[in-house]
Amino acid sequence: MRYFLVILWFVASLVKSDEFKIETVSDRLVLPWSISLLNDDLALVTEKQGKVKLVSLHDGSSREIIGAPAVLEKGQGGLLGSVLHPDFNTNHWLYLSFVKPLSDEKSTTAVMRFKLVDDALVDGQEVFSAVIDSDVTGHFGSRMVFDSEGFLFVTLGDRRDRPKVQSLNAHNGKLIRITDDGGIPADNPFVHANDIAKPIYSLGHRNIQGLALRDNGQIWNSEHGPRGGDEINLIGAGKNYGWPVITYGKEYVGGSIGEGTEKEGLEQPKHYYVPSIATSDMVFYRGEEFAEWQGQLLLTSLAGMHLNRLVLEGDDIVAEHRHLEDLEERLRDIALDSQGRILLITDSGKLLRLSKGL
Repeated sequence: MRYFLVILWFVASLVKSDEFKIETVSDRLVLPWSISLLNDDLALVTEKQGKVKLVSLHDGSSREIIGAPAVLEKGQGGLLGSVLHPDFNTNHWLYLSFVKPLSDEKSTTAVMRFKLVDDALVDGQEVFSAVIDSDVTGHFGSRMVFDSEGFLFVTLGDRRDRPKVQSLNAHNGKLIRITDDGGIPADNPFVHANDIAKPIYSLGHRNIQGLALRDNGQIWNSEHGPRGGDEINLIGAGKNYGWPVITYGKEYVGGSIGEGTEKEGLEQPKHYYVPSIATSDMVFYRGEEFAEWQGQLLLTSLAGMHLNRLVLEGDDIVAEHRHLEDLEERLRDIALDSQGRILLITDSGKLLRLSKGL
């Protein structure tokens, strides 16, 4: 009987363990925040204190790219998101989102684009600067993604100023949609309103830390709740996602927020987490390495310290799986190479590559 129980425990442990081959490509990054793959040989990584690095995916060596914008590194702020133009191989445009210092220790979230030429960022152009003027050093948003039409989406956190989230006269808690040079798409939902509202695509967000384009053209996000209530949302033009009127989270000091979890006219999340896992960036899986995950949503977790995998049927999330919990790493960002291997960056300064285990 004793040996039977030992064998049973051993089989159970195999079922629960992740069968990944995990390679540490680099462990010398400093507070990395975003990763963009130039190709299967080079990754571009932003570091929060204001540096842009090119990291070899072969040997982990890195070199700094000159010409990054001046940033306010304070609290959660600094040099944050990055995304390549869909035609990057032709035009070499790289987009950076960062905390832009204003007067009197106040700041906003801004986006600049640069041409990446050799080891330098040149021809810098500001394509967006949020109408936010705050000395709060948290909830900056700053994830970016291009959609299938070539429009750029930019996330903006609420900067802990809840009343402005539901207002079209401020950019707190909004998702922005602009053209690649900073113009306003003609079909934006508030294009006929005032200049502040014109770039707004959706509202009622707390702090979007993940943004992903699905193969069918949909945009999905992940956003931090307070104590509980992290959300996964399918984004629609002009829709209101409820913060702080409705939420599945609670105040950090205890007590409810807003008017409950549902209200007519406000969107429900496709999935939510109670307790919070501190959602970060995400990607819809496409590739051959983990072919059985095709079309599933892979989500990095900070406080939860794991890779979260969500299974979809149509637009519904029907199952959740958690991987890499034994790593005990805050996972900040994710990317896929051409083979479908998974690249992760961690708050501890690592760049990891996941492939199929033996």
